[in-house]
Amino acid sequence: MSDKSILRHDWSKQEISALFDLPFNDLLFRAQSIHRANFDPNQVQISTLLSIKTGACPEDCGYCSQSAKNDAEIERERLLPLEEVIEKATVAKENGASRFCMGAAWRNPTDKNLDKVIDMVVAVKGLGLETCVTLGMLTDEQTRRLKKAGLDYYNHNLDTSPEYYGDIITTRTFQDRLDTLKHVRDADINVCSGGILGMGEKQTDRVSLLQQLANLPKHPDSVPINMLVQVEGTPLHGTEEIGPLDFIRSIAVARITMPESVVRLSAGRAEMSDETQALCFLAGANSIFYGDRLLTTDNPDENHDQQLFKKLGINNCEDRSRQATCAYG
Repeated sequence: MSDKSILRHDWSKQEISALFDLPFNDLLFRAQSIHRANFDPNQVQISTLLSIKTGACPEDCGYCSQSAKNDAEIERERLLPLEEVIEKATVAKENGASRFCMGAAWRNPTDKNLDKVIDMVVAVKGLGLETCVTLGMLTDEQTRRLKKAGLDYYNHNLDTSPEYYGDIITTRTFQDRLDTLKHVRDADINVCSGGILGMGEKQTDRVSLLQQLANLPKHPDSVPINMLVQVEGTPLHGTEEIGPLDFIRSIAVARITMPESVVRLSAGRAEMSDETQALCFLAGANSIFYGDRLLTTDNPDENHDQQLFKKLGINNCEDRSRQATCAYG
């Protein structure tokens, strides 16, 4: 049986922990071998993320500058008008993005706000871009409406392990997140779900997070792995940072446990060296968020990313529908 055909949903914590404990070179070799069996190793998919409604979120996520319960200095904004979203999406496409992601700082959208987001989804798809939104928790009916509008992906991160979750967020439960992911799967919308590393968690928490993701009934189509961006005024500001090698190990284990998922380098790239990012691509990452902002935090500018891609011989994978371009076989 080839690596490409191994899709498991029964990973034990002991098995995943053993992967983390492999010698670094052995771990990367295994991850890269699995990556090559499923994807072109020199193709990276590009997504752009836009905050369509910023700040005043009622959740108490300890990492988030948009929480109304935190003291981060952030300008609160209403939902962006449709015309501005179309303008931003057009620029993103011109800069090489194939997917346009829209995030709103809500606990859950009202039906009235969802109407406006659906108009955005329809307009962005009309530009020829894949669409993704992250709006918080959804009901079954809301999820079906998004599917009918043609939404391609829904992002809802698990953030961290179920064991550590209560230390980061108290206004919703880990099960709430799993329930929303089930609604999204049931509506046949592609799932985008990952986590945030460097929030003071232990390696056992990283093991548990990846176990939760890998043992979902269907692996997430996209797995964003974020490095915490510490924002002054949030409870996690001043947390001990995760080391680059530990972060790269997590990317490799995500690739091994979810062979056919797109693994995305998300928040925190502005703090990563080119060498760290290169090793992440070697470990199996094959997507990035592109542009100078990720919701409210900095991101490397497009020119720097293009220069790095050129140094590494990496090409932009335009979309997942073009499997001959993005993956082998």
